[in-house]
Amino acid sequence: MINNSINRRTWIKSSLMAMGTMAVAPAFALPKNKALAAYQPDSILNEHIPLFKYNEARIVAKLNANENPYGPSPKVIKAISDSISLGNRYGHGEAKVLIDMIAEKEGVTPDHIMLSPGSSDILEKVAFVQFMNGGNVVSADPSYMSLMNTAQKLGATWKPSLLTGDFQHDLDAMAKTVDSETNLVYICNPNNPTGSITDAKKLKAFCSTVSEKTPVFVDEAYLEFLQKPEESSMVGLVAEGKDVIIARTFSKVHGMAGLRIGYMVALPERIESITSKVRSTMGLCVTSLNGAIASLKDPGFITSCREMNTECREYTKGEIASLGYDIIPSETSFMIFPLRMEGQPFMKGMYDSGVGIRVFNIDNKPWCRVSMGTKEEMEIFVDAFKKVTA
Repeated sequence: MINNSINRRTWIKSSLMAMGTMAVAPAFALPKNKALAAYQPDSILNEHIPLFKYNEARIVAKLNANENPYGPSPKVIKAISDSISLGNRYGHGEAKVLIDMIAEKEGVTPDHIMLSPGSSDILEKVAFVQFMNGGNVVSADPSYMSLMNTAQKLGATWKPSLLTGDFQHDLDAMAKTVDSETNLVYICNPNNPTGSITDAKKLKAFCSTVSEKTPVFVDEAYLEFLQKPEESSMVGLVAEGKDVIIARTFSKVHGMAGLRIGYMVALPERIESITSKVRSTMGLCVTSLNGAIASLKDPGFITSCREMNTECREYTKGEIASLGYDIIPSETSFMIFPLRMEGQPFMKGMYDSGVGIRVFNIDNKPWCRVSMGTKEEMEIFVDAFKKVTA
């Protein structure tokens, strides 16, 4: 079995050795105290919950939510401001404009597109449709757990597959896990919380084959942080008629997390399986729709955010690596690396220093996940990190 404790220990040890770290992870165990929140009882991933009080107003570097510190763009802000006077009208017309723009961008017809208030809404709606009558869902572990959490609440079974030693999806193992009860395969690429990316050529072959048996959901929330995102996207498979579902969001590189807008690209029958039960565009406001339209018309802002994110990521990686820490190579707006001290005191020290971060346990070893902020915020993070871990 891929999820027994021996294989979990083997995976984390081999992964850490591949990164060059001297740390050795202890045996897998479920969290036994309120300091940890288990995403799933069978997962090697858990998150530290602060046991201390902190004042949000004292946070000078908010690096805990993978938010874009540069957005939304000035053009988006103007579009939203101009749209306020339309707040008495529904945004059906704007939704159609946005759908047409996205369809042209992704190389599909408009009936392949569904809008949503962020990509999390897509994850949950797909889970509700696919697992109303149970079944199982296959995904990597660790990964982003939103869809799996919803599926299990509906009575589905989760079939996890550990990442490879270089933190890619183990596509061969996942393919073998798919059975007659599998209603969906979920892949987060680039992956969260590891920040790693799975080889596009291998993933396309996997999606093409496995989608003949069951739908494959590819969450591409962080894809646009890549230098050439189109080369790693699976959206072309949808145009080929493959039963692949793609989720994208305006929350990350577009800098619109609080404005809640995203979209799904899938076969029309997959779109209809949701829209026949719930309405999608009714959950969107005219301001966010016009903001998204403006953002798609402003590719220069996206390029600028990508470049600044890469600069800050490389700076932070270099600073932390110089202290002897090994960081999983990231293609996203965050990075994660194993700590040499307990998670709670580290997290408290960082928050006391005005720096918000996340601390996860991966197979009982604490890891720090830090989002990329501005260069100034990353300098604050580095200074605080050095003091807290000294």
